[in-house]
Amino acid sequence: MTAFARLQQGNDAGSITWELRSVNHRYLEPGIKLPDEFRQLEPEIRKLLGQYLTRGKVDLSLRYKLDSKQQGKIALNEEIVRNLREVEQQVLNIVHEGSKLSVSSILGWPGVITESERDLSALHQLALTCLDATLQQLQQSRDTEGAALEEMIRSRCQQVSEIVAEVRKHRPEVMSAMREKWAAALDEKLQQWRESANENRLEQELVMLAQKLDVEEELDRLDMHVAEVLNVLDRDEAVGRRLDFLMQELNREANTLGSKSQDSLTTQQAVDLKVLIEQMREQVQNIE
Repeated sequence: MTAFARLQQGNDAGSITWELRSVNHRYLEPGIKLPDEFRQLEPEIRKLLGQYLTRGKVDLSLRYKLDSKQQGKIALNEEIVRNLREVEQQVLNIVHEGSKLSVSSILGWPGVITESERDLSALHQLALTCLDATLQQLQQSRDTEGAALEEMIRSRCQQVSEIVAEVRKHRPEVMSAMREKWAAALDEKLQQWRESANENRLEQELVMLAQKLDVEEELDRLDMHVAEVLNVLDRDEAVGRRLDFLMQELNREANTLGSKSQDSLTTQQAVDLKVLIEQMREQVQNIE
């Protein structure tokens, strides 16, 4: 789920600043941006990240600033500078044109400037300690959003259950109306089929009609899936994938209910169910 955390900490060696951003993703996909001096920490950073998160696309960015006392001394390699000047003159003797190397160009040449070795071990340790604290902050942000998502899903589940109850409540009168409607049509077709001696066709039509009118199984499964969603929400573990699967199952039953519907009321209720399920499905994508 989406979250942001930023934290800065310091010690005698300097300061560390972490920025973390997370968005939904099916798997855990970290994007780690580190200064070259901290590249060696990447395995430990990934391990630490895995202790807090199991899903999400997470961008981690590290910045650091050395204390002035920790700045290394800069030295000039005079031999390389002299070699550059000699080569430069040789080139000018051949081409007889062009400008000489500028001071900035010479200073930018590899090896011209060297810096004394710096001990960054204290900052490396600080980077890991600070990251742990930043991940805790990120997790708190995700927990807050997760609580809001859970409340929304529970509310939608309640509405789904209410719609299923309404479908059941009106089912007797719907069935009664459908029987009257189909009785007249069947009387007419029965005479036609008897005249053509096609009794098998009549039995097939009756079986298909009975299957078309019976939606009890779909209603039972809707109730069962809603109960499982609520059960999953109570688990103290990553539940995003399980919820995603349950949303697919809920949607399948709502589609079947709509396809079997023979009256406008049930059709509208099936549409309402699909709207609620889709609202949950969109938010489930943000749950770890």
